[in-house]
Amino acid sequence: MESFLHPKFPQIKICGLTRTDDALKCASLGANAIGLVFFKKSPRYVTPEKAKPICDALPETISRVGVFVNERFNSLIDIAFTCGLTTIQLHGNEPPKFVNDLMDQGLNVIKTLYMESQPSVHQAPTYSASAYLVECAEGILPGGNAMTWNWQDAAGFGMKHPMLLAGGLSPENVASAIHQAMPDAVDVSSGVESAPGKKDMYKVKEFIKAVRGCSPKRELRRIF
Repeated sequence: MESFLHPKFPQIKICGLTRTDDALKCASLGANAIGLVFFKKSPRYVTPEKAKPICDALPETISRVGVFVNERFNSLIDIAFTCGLTTIQLHGNEPPKFVNDLMDQGLNVIKTLYMESQPSVHQAPTYSASAYLVECAEGILPGGNAMTWNWQDAAGFGMKHPMLLAGGLSPENVASAIHQAMPDAVDVSSGVESAPGKKDMYKVKEFIKAVRGCSPKRELRRIF
């Protein structure tokens, strides 16, 4: 039986869901978390009105992650509690106090830090987030650009901090990425899609299968 504190393999977040049926299928296939993007410039953007039925339909065991980019605090809180989000993922230049204030509201917070941009992975000690998502920060959007990078660069960070790995992950390369970076969790969006916001369930199944085939080189932290 999987330990509550230490998963057997990296946890899996499928991000950029826009349809309830897709979210339920991802959950049934073994995803630990479903990500909903509340950034209007994203092709995977969902309104709170569209996101709430998705969140309501998910089993309680599945984390509901809202992805935000430099959103106003009051607006973010309103969306979080209206939709029933359990975790907030910050993909902008939010300051450490913003993270603290969200956690004071009883929310888990994942702060995105970048290998090649700001806010940098070197700024992690200034935050007190529940976990950190690490990617390289290439591409025109804050995330979901389907661009691979040298995942091994994140290995040192993951030894010190709870870490989700993102950036160009797919069923074909996720095992290699896990081997290189040793993350606690992986985050995929475009790598399992047939079109932005529409998930390909065959790709989702193969992605999850690949992750579950990985043997961790260290004791993993639970993110979701």
